[in-house]
Amino acid sequence: MAKAAGRDHNALYHRLFSHPGVVAQLLRGFVDIDIGDADLSGMERLNTKFHAVTGQRREGDMIWRIPRLGDDDAYLVLLLEFQSTSDQYMALRVLTYAGLLWQQLISEQRLMTHGRLPPILPVVVYNGDARWRAPKLLRPLVGLPEGSALWPWQPDARYHLIDAGAFSEAELEGLDGLPALWFRLENADDPGRVVAVADAVLAWFASHPGFASLRTLFVELLGATMAPLDPGIRVPADLLEVRNMLATRAEKWIEKWKQEGLQKGREEGLEQGLEEGLERGLQTGLERGLEQGHRRGEATFLLRQMERRFGTLPSSAVERVFAADTTILEAWGMRIFDAQGLDDLFGDESAQSA
Repeated sequence: MAKAAGRDHNALYHRLFSHPGVVAQLLRGFVDIDIGDADLSGMERLNTKFHAVTGQRREGDMIWRIPRLGDDDAYLVLLLEFQSTSDQYMALRVLTYAGLLWQQLISEQRLMTHGRLPPILPVVVYNGDARWRAPKLLRPLVGLPEGSALWPWQPDARYHLIDAGAFSEAELEGLDGLPALWFRLENADDPGRVVAVADAVLAWFASHPGFASLRTLFVELLGATMAPLDPGIRVPADLLEVRNMLATRAEKWIEKWKQEGLQKGREEGLEQGLEEGLERGLQTGLERGLEQGHRRGEATFLLRQMERRFGTLPSSAVERVFAADTTILEAWGMRIFDAQGLDDLFGDESAQSA
C-alpha cells in the first residue's frame, strides 16, 4: 500500500503524538534507552518555538516535559521530531534545537536545582519509504581526522531514531499500543494485510476506552492510504465501516494491480518481440513477444509488490527479477508476504535467476 505523504500526513503524526498516553507507549515500545525514574504519567507539553537572546528563532515538532520521581524539581525534556525524508544534518538540527531550548528555559527561569539544565532526549520518528541513511551522531559530519587534537573542542549531539519502515510485521505485532498499530498500517503492503491490522486496531480501542478520541485519526490514515488506490473514494467516518469497506474492495484492488502489471509487461514484451521479428521473422517475433510479455508482466507485478514491501529496490534486485523465468517468479511471488528482506525473498533461486 502506498504511504500517505505530505503536510496532511505530518499533521496526523502531530495529532497522534499530542496524546501523552501515546507518547508513553512510544517510549516504552521503541526507545531502548534507560530513562530511569522518569514519570511518564505526568508529562506536560512545552512550547516548540525557541527564541535565543540574539533573536534567533527555531520551531521544533513536539516537546514534552517529563517529571522525575522523588524530586519535585528534576525533569527530562523529550524532543520529538517527525521526518518523512532522511536529513543528512539531522544531528546538527538536534544540537541547534537543544541549545535554543536550553536558552529559552534559562530566560524563563525553568531550570532545575542550582541552575542546572534539564537533560534532553531527542527522538526522531521517520516514516519514509527508503531506509534512513543519515548519521545519528554529529561527529561524522565534522571534517577532522581521527586523533586530531581539536576533537575535545567540537560540540557533539546524537538522537534516537525510530525508523517505522525498518520494523518487521512480527516485531510490531509483539508490541502493544497505538504507535505499533500505526506503523503496521503504514507498512502494510497489500489491502488484505491492512484489513487484518484494522481488525487489531478495532480490538485495541475496544479494550482501551480512554483513547476513543483517537479513532478518527486511524480513519483518516486509512482514508489517505486508500485514496491512491481508488480516486474519488468516499471514506466513512466510522472505523468499523472503513474496515468493512477495505475487506470488500481488497480483492478488487489486488486484481487491478495484477492486471496493470501484466498489461504493461505484455506491451513491453510485444514491442521487443516485434523489433526482433523484423530480423528473425514476424511470426517468431510475435510468439516470442507474447511469451516475454507474460513473463515481464509477472516480473513487473512482483517488483511493484517488492517496492511496497521493502521500499526502493537496488538495481541488482530489479535486474534479477527481470532475468528470472516464470517458475522462479511464481516462487518469489509466494514468498513476498512473509519475507523479511530481499535475501529472504530470493532464497536459493537467486543463483538460478542470474
